[in-house]
Amino acid sequence: MKSIQGSLLLASAAALVLWPALLSAQITNSPPVTAEAALQIPNVDYRKEWVEIGSVSSLADKSEEGSKQIDTVYIERKNLESYLKDGKFPDGTVLVKELLTTKTEQLTTGKISYAPGVLKARFVMVKDSGGKLGSGPRFGDGWGWAFYQGTETTKTVTGDFKVDCVGCHQAAKGEDMIHVRLYPLLQR
Repeated sequence: MKSIQGSLLLASAAALVLWPALLSAQITNSPPVTAEAALQIPNVDYRKEWVEIGSVSSLADKSEEGSKQIDTVYIERKNLESYLKDGKFPDGTVLVKELLTTKTEQLTTGKISYAPGVLKARFVMVKDSGGKLGSGPRFGDGWGWAFYQGTETTKTVTGDFKVDCVGCHQAAKGEDMIHVRLYPLLQR
């Protein structure tokens, strides 16, 4: 239990340090276009049917205001189990990251920030080490990449993953472009 708590504490500390810089890189100037089918938001209730591998919170500009958003990542159980077995995401693995607005309240236990459920945006990453799912500008470094504003499910504003996505993931190049250390369930 102490190991899990230590991992969670480390992940939280890393997220607090890294997240403001990562958020600024999520801005894109690309016009919305219909994404390749493999990169569209999955047509499944992933919140209920998949596994939540972790969440990170980004602080508001003024720390006394709490968090400004919470990002939560989901993966299918079979792909999580495969990753935990051999340390590799199988081709076709889909990761969905939701960006949710937060609310900060003072409770008797202290000040808390939580996600009331307003969906700001979503990211989709699809493992494609063999280049079988796509070859356009949203595919590379072993993944397909797409960012969706609000509740959009098919029209992405990701024009080129090298411009719109890699800036946030470059630091995780040694972890297959995924910030594994931020997600307790990915710890092997």
